[in-house]
Amino acid sequence: MELDGLDKARLPQHVAIIMDGNGRWARARGKSRIEGHRRGKTSVRVIVEMSRRIGIRYLSLYAFSTENWFRPDDEVDALMHLLEHYLAAERAKMMRYGIRLLAVGDRSRLPANVRAALEQVIELTRDNKRMTVILALSYSGRDDILRMVKALAHEALQGKFDPQNIDEPMISSRLDTAGVPDPDLLIRTSGEMRISNFFLWQIAYSELYVTSTLWPDFREKEYLQALLEYQRRRRRFGRTDEQVGERIASSVEAGGRQS
Repeated sequence: MELDGLDKARLPQHVAIIMDGNGRWARARGKSRIEGHRRGKTSVRVIVEMSRRIGIRYLSLYAFSTENWFRPDDEVDALMHLLEHYLAAERAKMMRYGIRLLAVGDRSRLPANVRAALEQVIELTRDNKRMTVILALSYSGRDDILRMVKALAHEALQGKFDPQNIDEPMISSRLDTAGVPDPDLLIRTSGEMRISNFFLWQIAYSELYVTSTLWPDFREKEYLQALLEYQRRRRRFGRTDEQVGERIASSVEAGGRQS
C-alpha cells in the first residue's frame, strides 16, 4: 500500500498493540468467537509484515492475558491451538526475514505442546537482528511488577546491593521486557479506553492511540493512520515545548558537527 506522508526517519522504535475486538467482530457477523480469533490471526500476520517492511524494530502484541484463562475452556483451547499453528506457520518466514521472537508472561501455564513450540522458535530465532516480535502470553503487568519486586527483595536479602540504591534501570532489568526499549506507541483496537493490565511500567511515556476498529479489521490502512498520528504528536517527557525545541535543535547541531 502507499505510505504517503509517513516519515521513515521518525518511526516509533517500539510499537505495542492491545489486540481487542475478536469476539465482537464475530458476534456482529453471527459467527463464533473462535472464528473471530482466526480472523484476528490474519491481522497479526499483516501487521508484523508491514512493521518489518517499513522498519519498526520492536513490535509487542498482547495475545493472551492472565485473566483470559477464565474464559470458556473451548475458547482457551482454540486460542492455544491457533498460537501453536501460528508458530509453526511463521517460523520459516521469521528466519528468512531476520525476525527474532520473544515472549513475556508466565509461560509455565501454557500447555506443554504450545510451550515447546514457543521455546523452539525463540531459540531458533535468537540471533536474528532485523526485527523483534514480542508475544505477551499469560501476561499481566501487575504480575510482571510483582515478580520484579520479589527478585529485587531476594537479592537485597542476600546482600547483593543496598535497597537505597534501587533505581529505574535496575527495575527495568528485572522485568520480562529486560533489554527491550519501552514502547513509543501503544495502540488499542475496539475503542475501549483502558490498558487492561498491559506493560504498566513500560508505557509510562508511550503515546496512546485508540481506534474503534476491531482487531480482525485492523490492517495496513488502520496501522498507517496510527503511525501518522504518532508522528503528529510532540513528545515532551515532562519538558516544555520550548525545552523540546531546544533539545531537537541541539541534536541537529551536534549531528552537523559530527558529519
